[in-house]
Amino acid sequence: MKILVLNCGSSSVKYKLFDMSSKAVLAQGGVEKLGLSDSFLKLTLPDGGKQVLEREMNDHQAAISFILEILVDPKYGAVKSLGEIDAVGHRVVHGGEKFNQSVRVNDEVLANIRNCIDMAPLHNPANLLGINTIEKLLPGIPQVAVFDTAFHQTMPDYAYMYGTPYEAYEKYGVRRYGFHGTSHRYVSARACEFLGVKPQGLKMITCHIGNGGSITAIRDGRSVDTSMGFTPLEGLLMGTRSGDIDAGAVTYLMDKMQLDSKGVSALLNKKSGVAGVAGGSSDMRDVDAAAKNGDKRAELALEMYAYRIVKYIGAYTAVLGGVDVIVFTGGVGENQSSMRRRIASQLGWMGIRLDDAMNDKIHGEEAVISTADSSAKVVVIPTDEEWMIASDTLALVK
Repeated sequence: MKILVLNCGSSSVKYKLFDMSSKAVLAQGGVEKLGLSDSFLKLTLPDGGKQVLEREMNDHQAAISFILEILVDPKYGAVKSLGEIDAVGHRVVHGGEKFNQSVRVNDEVLANIRNCIDMAPLHNPANLLGINTIEKLLPGIPQVAVFDTAFHQTMPDYAYMYGTPYEAYEKYGVRRYGFHGTSHRYVSARACEFLGVKPQGLKMITCHIGNGGSITAIRDGRSVDTSMGFTPLEGLLMGTRSGDIDAGAVTYLMDKMQLDSKGVSALLNKKSGVAGVAGGSSDMRDVDAAAKNGDKRAELALEMYAYRIVKYIGAYTAVLGGVDVIVFTGGVGENQSSMRRRIASQLGWMGIRLDDAMNDKIHGEEAVISTADSSAKVVVIPTDEEWMIASDTLALVK
């Protein structure tokens, strides 16, 4: 069975085509700068090289249409006809409280995704456009929605509720939902497979850290707490997001800077975080290089980034009553050994010991990077959200 996975963003569409029988990736790439005159599709060639195909694409339908065209292209294609594609799986950012697992798409599911638009105004409309476009271009093909929020629906109410009037939850759904759920679910399950252990009885903390970042406390394979909240803004310091901030400071800044709700949202989501503190790039490689060259603000940004992670690991160790496994994933977690070392060096009090030689060697590979006498296993597990989406789609379609 061949399954196409689509991840539709506000100005991008990423895709992967899987042969589920062999777990092979037949094709992958993405459209960027959607809606602009210089939009393009970048695809990965069989030899690992990249090919950029320029075409003006004004909307998601045009982008997905081009992707389907390329999938059957004599030069770049992976299948002879679109009829070889058996199903399409979609990443959907917000499922609210309606969805605690992936589902086959029908009219009721579409209505519930639409009802969550207010909570994810940049992402859910794009996700819906992807689903609707596939129905137009490949009518009748089975489609599955896989929600970023679903994995965290096992959080207890005392963990997901805010201390706001209860009617804010009853009337408007204001509570902590958490995100990156598909990634946390994948790496927690894969870590168990890699280590040869069962999730039952296991206390695990998964750290999905990159330009966006979140940490999840997992007991018995189920999420019991996570750092992101009502939106992806809460929690860690991220590339351009502030993470945790006193709500009083937000209203203060709104008054001082004369910002409306959209203005303060842009400030905290797009102009803060590592980039805001360091005063430049949000790319951790650039910030790391600047810090090594003596840039004090860059070093401060790195210290803050690591500190928030350490703080959440400490908090979740308390929540879980100990920790057996700590997982690093995401762009930084998988590839930046210096940040992993910076974090682990502050966890020595709880018996965490890093194998420095092994840590330095690991870039995007599965590995145990802790010493034999470490109180918990520290592992690197590259995330694969697309495979998780494809697996869920296969299970539901079959």
